[in-house]
Amino acid sequence: MRVYQRRLSREVTVGNVTIGGSAPIVVQSMTKTDTRDIESTVRQIESLAQLGCELVRIAIPDQESADALAEIKKRTSLPLVADIHFDYRLALRALEAGADKLRINPGNIGSTDRLRQVVKGAKEREVPIRVGVNAGSLERRLLQKYGSPTAEAMVESALTNIRIVEDMGFEEMVVSLKAPDVITTCRAYQMLAERVNYPFHLGITEAGIPLPGAVKSAVGLGILLSQGLGDTIRVSLTAPPEEEVKVAYHILRALNLRQRGPMVVSCPTCGRCEVDLLKICEEVEKGITHITYPLHIAIMGCVVNGPGEARLADLGFAGGKDGGVLFRKGKILRKVKEAAVVKELLREIDRLVKEMKVLI
Repeated sequence: MRVYQRRLSREVTVGNVTIGGSAPIVVQSMTKTDTRDIESTVRQIESLAQLGCELVRIAIPDQESADALAEIKKRTSLPLVADIHFDYRLALRALEAGADKLRINPGNIGSTDRLRQVVKGAKEREVPIRVGVNAGSLERRLLQKYGSPTAEAMVESALTNIRIVEDMGFEEMVVSLKAPDVITTCRAYQMLAERVNYPFHLGITEAGIPLPGAVKSAVGLGILLSQGLGDTIRVSLTAPPEEEVKVAYHILRALNLRQRGPMVVSCPTCGRCEVDLLKICEEVEKGITHITYPLHIAIMGCVVNGPGEARLADLGFAGGKDGGVLFRKGKILRKVKEAAVVKELLREIDRLVKEMKVLI
């Protein structure tokens, strides 16, 4: 059950993906390969696609990268967003190469005239633009005005550039307001939501390595999504992009916004636990990465909450001495030894998935 009223934003189409309106919240990531290395970049994009990523951003730092985009697009299945900084001419080249969307940073793209040239090219090709404001690269005049990259400064940057684009008769925009600080980011999106109806791309930028980065992203995105703000998200981690996609889906699933793949519930363990629950959970998680069907799996360590949680799940395990009991849809299947728990759980999961696919 959702506990919020989602902000009604306008729809923007990127390739075959819709952002905004009543469309599901789109999960995206960014390649971390050298864009000029076409083979590696294509492999990473396809790896992301297998995990459910729906949109991929690619860095375009130079002309050679822009040229490579054309070949990458021919060989990949996902819409591609060209990430442009500093040189507006790279945006124009990316459009020629077939980019499905442009990400430009108002703080470093250059003069208003250069922005207008980019908008003109995007308008001619009907390619949407993300106006991506970042706390680390705000316009100098705004830093002087506000003294630091405040939420107010970020919103003013976004509005200024949105108006320039609108004045050219172009409204196919997505907007982002990213900072490494959760409160600043949330405040900026909340303020801008009162001023425009463009879809929002959410993210806590430069969130960090996996654990602190995932926590910071979950807090920030969780706040905004629970308030009905956000149409597409990217979790920014100092980690392989596949990890970003996994964390994104965990965040969306925790808020009942998207369901993809099994959800594993497991207890924190205590002195009552008589099995190596962490090892069991880790091995089960590794064994279900290929499954996209949304199952509820409970892996519990003892008899306090174990049987109850296991009975509520599609499949469950409640630990005991030297092993435990497997449950399926609330009914006991059988007792299993600890050494066989992972194998038996994975076997039952695969069996249930096959049955559910038949019913579908």
